[in-house]
Amino acid sequence: MVAGWTKHGDGRHLAPGEVVRPDERLSWPRMIGFGAQHVVAMFGATFVFPLVMGLDPNVAIMFSGVATIMFLLIVRGKIPSYLGSSASFVGGVLAIRALYGGDTPAGDAVVTGAILLVGLVLALVGLAIHFVGVQIIHRVFPPVVTGGVVMLIGFGLAYVVADVYWPSDQWIALITMVVTFLIIVAFRGFIGRIGILLGLVIGFVLSWAADRVLGDITAYNAGTGKIDTHPRVNLDAVASADWIGLPNMHLPDIKVSAALLVLPAVIALIAENVGHVKAVGEMTGTDVDPYLGRAIAADGVTTVVATAFGGSPTTTYAENIGVMAATRVYSTAAYYIAAVIAILFGLCPKFGALVAATPNGVLGGITVILYGMIGLLGAKIWIENRVDFSNPINMVPIGAGIILAIGPVKQMFGSDFALEGIALGTIVVVGGYHLLRVVSRQSGAAEAPAEGAGQTREASG
Repeated sequence: MVAGWTKHGDGRHLAPGEVVRPDERLSWPRMIGFGAQHVVAMFGATFVFPLVMGLDPNVAIMFSGVATIMFLLIVRGKIPSYLGSSASFVGGVLAIRALYGGDTPAGDAVVTGAILLVGLVLALVGLAIHFVGVQIIHRVFPPVVTGGVVMLIGFGLAYVVADVYWPSDQWIALITMVVTFLIIVAFRGFIGRIGILLGLVIGFVLSWAADRVLGDITAYNAGTGKIDTHPRVNLDAVASADWIGLPNMHLPDIKVSAALLVLPAVIALIAENVGHVKAVGEMTGTDVDPYLGRAIAADGVTTVVATAFGGSPTTTYAENIGVMAATRVYSTAAYYIAAVIAILFGLCPKFGALVAATPNGVLGGITVILYGMIGLLGAKIWIENRVDFSNPINMVPIGAGIILAIGPVKQMFGSDFALEGIALGTIVVVGGYHLLRVVSRQSGAAEAPAEGAGQTREASG
């Protein structure tokens, strides 16, 4: 059911063991509260990742709402999910900017054009899964491969923290990281789930206060690429921005060579969607396999739509699945409400300018946590699926691919094209694993793991 929700009970209470199913709702004032909670849950990551990729956070917030509505319509309301900004593209985007115009409007257009093409690929993969069957996913991306790709995407971004964000203001970065640690662990429930957002806000306020107490900082300036003296927080753009208006959208510039640098993200997005859809199915007690292809295709389609207007890539969000698990409210009505709220936020340029003013030192303290968590989710996939690393078919290509990503190692093909870091590591992980499987069958040198063995239940969010 897409709309026309049935009221659950008296619309106010849940009996022990009861849940509000996707096609049900509580009273509308309560549903507005749940919708607002979903906005807060997704908010931190949804505007942090566009900032990291150099894209407009206001556009990302607005199109996260548009993408969520599109997703719910495509899956016919069977899979309650919120679609926020994806982290899987960060490494590839940084590589694109190094080759095509840096942090300029031209660079922005190439970035969104590359992601748009990847969205098309993901949509086609989703269609293939819908018509061929979900088994194809587990054959091409068994847990050892999926976990390896998720891990190298997270750890492959370590150099961004070390080379760009942390040097901008090392003490603010350290304090922001520690404060975020404490919030996530010390506070249970809702406060803990928005620890990333709260840590970012506290870091922002501390940076603003440091400017007034200590004066400008002399450190690496990511904007100029040099060490100079500059304020930590610059609010000039906030003062000049309008309260109401369209965000700073732009048209994409499609270059296939740039798209190749972010194409490995398709694997991580498939892993994300499979894990999240399965988790929702377990919580709601429904068989979601028939809608898995639709969910992946919807993710691809929404990414195409968002990047066509200069937005960020989209993906289903584990943060919002956590909110559903805590509240036992799985109503899609809450997600429609959250989507509308996000669209309204996107139509406030002053808010977007404030987000864009986030100091790089603060982003250093936040991204070191986010990237590490993404990497360790890869290990979680291995543990849950009992991957056997005593088998060299599992160990050799996975280990090599992760090191190539962390480097980041660059492999030149001629004078004009290179594969680097996450892109190179992903190709080695996927291609190397399947190559060694074929070799092992023919030579009998090692026992090949069963194809598709183990079901991936959860991935990065």
